[in-house]
Amino acid sequence: MAPLFHVSSVLNRESILAHGLDWDRMGTAPGIAGSRQPEERAVFLCRDAFEAKFFVNLNNTGGPVDVWEVTGITQDELVTSDTGFCYFPARIPPAQVAWAADWPQEVPMAAARPRRPNKKQPKKPKKPRAGR
Repeated sequence: MAPLFHVSSVLNRESILAHGLDWDRMGTAPGIAGSRQPEERAVFLCRDAFEAKFFVNLNNTGGPVDVWEVTGITQDELVTSDTGFCYFPARIPPAQVAWAADWPQEVPMAAARPRRPNKKQPKKPKKPRAGR
């Protein structure tokens, strides 16, 4: 069974280590999308490293984030929200959560989507200076 991932502010690290993943313990740090209250009575999980990297880059917490590896839950147990993101509709105990110290930070965001070329705006002609 492949692990799932959860991305959270480092301010939640001690709580996650002590209590696992619990939306009622969101604390003072906003959610990864910037919300101050739980968007669901659930724990949002990433199905792979690519999705986790998306949330690391999204980071609206105002500070650094941790990536947590979650075991004991299969993708079949996840619910997809109206926004297309997956969550597990129950708390996850600390025994199923581990700080992903070796999480592959090198996963590129554009791995599955080619980047569009940068369209530069045409330069405006410079106005001549007075006296020239």
